[in-house]
Amino acid sequence: MANNTTNYINRELSWLEFNQRVLDEAHDPEIPLLERLKFLAITSSNLDEFFMVRVGGLHLLQASGNKKADPSGMTPRETLDAVSLRAHQMMVEQYKCLLEEIEPPLAAAGFQRVNPQEL
Repeated sequence: MANNTTNYINRELSWLEFNQRVLDEAHDPEIPLLERLKFLAITSSNLDEFFMVRVGGLHLLQASGNKKADPSGMTPRETLDAVSLRAHQMMVEQYKCLLEEIEPPLAAAGFQRVNPQEL
């Protein structure tokens, strides 16, 4: 039986889409504001771990000269390129969510983010 790569989704890109669903919760105005902030923090923490573990592993594979495609048909280099693009999109969305959707109502309620130098 031939392996059809269209039947598979790249593992790393699938994980990023899971994290996108968590980020989507941060946008939901039906969810209490501090819970939305928590979802935003979770996506940030998830991305940190993702880059340390999975992207680090992809870099090792690529540095070793591995050009073998995964079940989805993507090589380590192709996966790194796709992950870079998708993660960048997510980080832009995270900042926009924080600055435009979460911080303004928090500020209106008397909460403000401060820099460490201001403490």
